[in-house]
Amino acid sequence: MQVLPTTDRSTAERSVREVAPDVDAVVALGGDGVAHVAVQGLAGGGTPLAVLPAGTGNDLALALGVPADPLAAADAAAADLLAGRGRRTDLVRSSSDGGERWWATVLCCGFDSAVSDRVDRLRWPRGRRRYDLAIAVELARLRPRRVRLTLDGRTDEHDVTLVAVGNTGWYGGGLRICPDADPADGWLDVTVVGPVSRRELVRTRPRLAAGTHTSHPAVRVLRAREVELDAVGLSTWADGEPVGPLPQRCTVVPAALTVLGAGRR
Repeated sequence: MQVLPTTDRSTAERSVREVAPDVDAVVALGGDGVAHVAVQGLAGGGTPLAVLPAGTGNDLALALGVPADPLAAADAAAADLLAGRGRRTDLVRSSSDGGERWWATVLCCGFDSAVSDRVDRLRWPRGRRRYDLAIAVELARLRPRRVRLTLDGRTDEHDVTLVAVGNTGWYGGGLRICPDADPADGWLDVTVVGPVSRRELVRTRPRLAAGTHTSHPAVRVLRAREVELDAVGLSTWADGEPVGPLPQRCTVVPAALTVLGAGRR
């Protein structure tokens, strides 16, 4: 076993790339952000990933059926490694003028990315209250944003509250934003939430946990293999990590990663 001590995201990603060809597996102990770092060095290669969920958000583990307990997840991953099996899952490559990033779960822009941007800038308060404060501030600033959305070459413009591009169904610590997304079907599910009032957004958000928001009249669900998003002044986040400002091109890459310990719940 080799432990990779890191002080920042870029160092961690570089370490994964360097060791991946020489190890049997890479283990990501933490939340979706840690898995996101590992994916940058494993995408398209043959080295499998073991996800041990121990973070604030564990949406990738949830989507792939990895045991919620990190010790049980470690046992399941070890069993798969010894048996020479694993689950192939799609990944998504986002490309822009700023470069490329890979992600595994959901990319969002609009209200949710604005909240994440503000949380990242705030230094007080700490913990969950910082997130609550960011939501309150962004609700006060809520307005529809014009987004140009291109799905497999077909372009339309939409006034939106948020757009979520899903390889898997969950984001935000268990919110089922793209309820029918399947990370093994070679497609992306795109949830578009049109203009809604502040009150309606607050009322609708709890339905995300159950995935029943898709019946709301302001919500549309689309599908594509490649999704391009463009708008002025919007950023994107995926796996709970910053990806970059729009425009972004998101392309699904089938079976780009092998995951150990999946399909256990």
